[in-house]
Amino acid sequence: MNIKKFVLSDFQSNCYIVGCEETKEAVIIDPGQCTEEMVSVIEEENYVLKNIIFTHGHGDHIAGAKELKEKFGADILAHEAEVEMIKDPKINMSAMMSCDNVSLDVDKSLRDGDVIEFGDKKIEVIHTPGHSKGGICLKINEHLFSGDTLFPRSIGRTDFVGGDYDEIISSIKGKLMTLSGKTKVHPGHGNVSSIGKEKLMNPFVK
Repeated sequence: MNIKKFVLSDFQSNCYIVGCEETKEAVIIDPGQCTEEMVSVIEEENYVLKNIIFTHGHGDHIAGAKELKEKFGADILAHEAEVEMIKDPKINMSAMMSCDNVSLDVDKSLRDGDVIEFGDKKIEVIHTPGHSKGGICLKINEHLFSGDTLFPRSIGRTDFVGGDYDEIISSIKGKLMTLSGKTKVHPGHGNVSSIGKEKLMNPFVK
């Protein structure tokens, strides 16, 4: 499995292309922009982009999806509780950002426990509300793409529409801190961490 990270826009949001080296199928997680570098990686690796997956519906994580879908024909996937947000520029806050207003249709809505397949890989959908109602984390073997739920030594904000501090703490402690300490955490902003490090060093979940 090949993971390529991109840091995008003024918001420094992380986007990930995850490719199956055997079959050349790939997914892209949280494309806050569509950049020439991202397109080049997909084309140079000869990837078939199967899915565009949102960990949540805020504009800095979804604004590049329309262009990517038009170019590569991939389906847009998000949790069912994010569908309204993704359609509404006011709720997804793109109307207040430097990007264009974002209004997208979700091709397939997700629920907790769903499995997304690409190539010979399987992605486990973990519903982790708190930053938003439909926030999810995506687990591929010992790699966790945590969106804006869990950051190195921090957690996602809970003062946006659909945010709830008690919910995000419950999501993290009940669903993420139970994972293997070796699990690598690829957050929506910031650098890679691990579940083990966050158990020891994150003041919100110790």
